[in-house]
Amino acid sequence: MPIAKVHRISATAPDDVSGIEAAIAAGRIVPKGVIAVLGKTEGNGLVNDFSRGQATLALGLMFARHLPHEAAAQICLVMSGGTEGAMAPHWLVLSRVAGDAGTRPALAIGRAHTPPLPFWHLGRTAQVDMVAEGVYAAMAEAGIAKVDDVHFVQIKCPLLIAQRIAEADSQDKSVATRDTLKSMGLSRGASALGVAVALGEIERDRITDAVIGTDASLSSARASASAGIELVNHEIVVLGMSDAWSGPLAIDRGVMADAIDVEPVRAALARLGLSAAGQLAPAQRERLVAVLAKAEASHDGRLRGHRHTMLDDSDIASTRHARAFVAGALGGLVGHAEIFVSGGAEHQGPDGGGPVALIVRREA
Repeated sequence: MPIAKVHRISATAPDDVSGIEAAIAAGRIVPKGVIAVLGKTEGNGLVNDFSRGQATLALGLMFARHLPHEAAAQICLVMSGGTEGAMAPHWLVLSRVAGDAGTRPALAIGRAHTPPLPFWHLGRTAQVDMVAEGVYAAMAEAGIAKVDDVHFVQIKCPLLIAQRIAEADSQDKSVATRDTLKSMGLSRGASALGVAVALGEIERDRITDAVIGTDASLSSARASASAGIELVNHEIVVLGMSDAWSGPLAIDRGVMADAIDVEPVRAALARLGLSAAGQLAPAQRERLVAVLAKAEASHDGRLRGHRHTMLDDSDIASTRHARAFVAGALGGLVGHAEIFVSGGAEHQGPDGGGPVALIVRREA
């Protein structure tokens, strides 16, 4: 019976894998059991964020020293750029080991790699369908039979650059957009809708090319998608609860209605045994293994009736403002800043809000 393990490890730079190496040397992480690494890197989170590629390269080279090539290539490396404000760069190493720790159900983890996405399918229903199939595959690997038992789906998806657009042109194919920054949002949105279809949140026949990136009423409460230049396919990580897994880790979720709506997160913490009227106490923080969240500036330019300027800043992208703002709100609740906040929440929760997942070590 598998047991899930999640290690949160600080990083001093995008290529600083020394903390993971130390955990491997100490036997806390067994490389052959690693399923995925989620990383927050300190780049700008935009098209030209090379910190993601730097991190992916460093992680790939490290695992290649410990595993055969094919095994190392199966590890999902999901890098989310942008640690604005006081958000702390860090790694989340997700793995499984064999055993029986008794407590069931427990955290279950599955992964999938899709085939390369033809660039002219990005931001269109073909991408939705590809991601949905990948979610099904990741659920099957995790042994999660019921969609209600899935709490969070983290996806790394591709984006468009000039070279990829030119490749589509050379084949007389049209792309959804020629704006490379906009392509990030379309890719995230289509990926999120793929999760929604797979989890039964939205009927597939409601999704057309025209609604992707435009109809905010269509969203997933459990999708988190991050676009990057460093891949041309999708890497999908499903997190849920399963009776087929045992161990001390559990996951729950909430959806923030807006960027300061921390009460659904507080409620999820309480369901996991971490009740607190204010900020978590130090002993409670020790049991909180990971916080994963989405962030986006509301498109009406207002937050609870007051104007915000995140959309009006021509120097700094709104996704960067939103990441910092939501990380601050959540940091005030949980009491630390190693929080995985991914920017750009197209079709991921309500406009201006987003899904949040929490992984907690249950009391013995």
